[in-house]
Amino acid sequence: MTAPLIISVSGLRGTIGETLTPWVAQHYALAAAAVMGPGPILLARDSRSSGAILADAITAVLTATGRSILDAGVAATPTVGILVRRHQCAGGIQISASHNPIEFNGLKIFAKEGRVVPKLLGEQILAKYEQLSGLNASRWHKLWVPVDQLGKRTRLADTLTDHLTTVLNTVDISSIRSRKFRVLLDSNGGAGSLLGIPLLQALHCDVLTLGGEPNGTFEHTPEPLEQNVQTVGEKVRELGCDLGFCQDPDADRLAIIDDQGHYCGEEYTTALCAWNRLEKFQQEHCQEQSGQQEQSEGRGACQGTLVINCATSRMTMDLAERFGFKCLAAPVGEANVVDCMLAQNALYGGEGNGGPIDPAVGYVRDSFVGMAQILELAARHRTSIASLVAGLQGYAIVKRKIPTELAASSLLLDKLAERLAYEKLNRQDGLRIDWPDRWVLVRASNTEPIMRIIAEARDQDTALALCREMEEHLIQIGETGQDENHDR
Repeated sequence: MTAPLIISVSGLRGTIGETLTPWVAQHYALAAAAVMGPGPILLARDSRSSGAILADAITAVLTATGRSILDAGVAATPTVGILVRRHQCAGGIQISASHNPIEFNGLKIFAKEGRVVPKLLGEQILAKYEQLSGLNASRWHKLWVPVDQLGKRTRLADTLTDHLTTVLNTVDISSIRSRKFRVLLDSNGGAGSLLGIPLLQALHCDVLTLGGEPNGTFEHTPEPLEQNVQTVGEKVRELGCDLGFCQDPDADRLAIIDDQGHYCGEEYTTALCAWNRLEKFQQEHCQEQSGQQEQSEGRGACQGTLVINCATSRMTMDLAERFGFKCLAAPVGEANVVDCMLAQNALYGGEGNGGPIDPAVGYVRDSFVGMAQILELAARHRTSIASLVAGLQGYAIVKRKIPTELAASSLLLDKLAERLAYEKLNRQDGLRIDWPDRWVLVRASNTEPIMRIIAEARDQDTALALCREMEEHLIQIGETGQDENHDR
């Protein structure tokens, strides 16, 4: 069955040649350009073969309507944010379906600040897209400009230096270089190798690669989950590496594998990065000898806040508490996390899908930030990744998903909330139930026609049981089409 075209306030995603065609991409790009201010638009894509076709189609329609394009070619999503700011663009369009299979592609829209568009701007784009989609073909000629006003397409010669320099500026390069880490980088044929390899080389790592050519040929299922990267873990162990890094195709997500080939996962990425940043902040600003005034000024600069999303492990909240910070949970979605980070002037943030967000680099999930800062943490502690992960253990998180029609998702959640009305419910994003030692979240995906069920507890069995209980409720509601009383 063909997956539906999924359109949200941050972009769209669909299957190539079915729900996502050049015509659809042109409509959406025009809508995005219409709400952007003056100036060039940054255009980039991940390594999927369909990306070049969509890029040409988008370039044609935007230049025909008088907008100039800065073409970054194949680039990682966090690099797009850097380039938008560096070249003072009106905004950016990244052609990518992130972790989805090869038959998918999509468009992610960036604001001029180099971040994924916030909700209000995204809603304006969506409204404009719907308006353009309703235009009769005979009226499209009114959008074209005279030949002397056509936009230009300029290819960027250097898309990496600014991003590389900015990431390196966040870490103690010499301490990492002294460890001479042996690292296996699994970019899986995606865009991540373009910056991942030079970054690790700049840190004097012995770099081995899997899928190091950004050709869109995925050697395993692209989402860097445990079941998809088993062979990577085996290679880490066989090649005697200190650790392995696994990126998704557009390189905004990062999963970690330890020296024994054990999958640590994406949840530990943001937690380890937050640990590193909080520890450095404490050393730089909160030493006792610094004096109370300097400590107060240091905390005032960032208001002592971290931001994650409501589907992220409690590990980061525990770290924040350990270092005397508060940690807020935003709704799932990079734009929501960034909105909260900006509102709180937060020191750091991220999502549990392996996406740290460091304001010192940019307000975009960034696997390169993850690699550099995790290496810095290991170098400073003079220990292994496995040891660092062991220092954070205490929770087990289980993530499951069930297919559902997008139109039915909201109704299912409403009925689930009615069924569990006597529980302590949080409807900030989907439906979440919290207990002192565990939590479960049920929400519709923003990028796939599925319902996600995520649970975390002190042990795997309890977390799994919570997920299965929610699955049973949803199946029963779906089968009956109406809620029934249910005693637990």
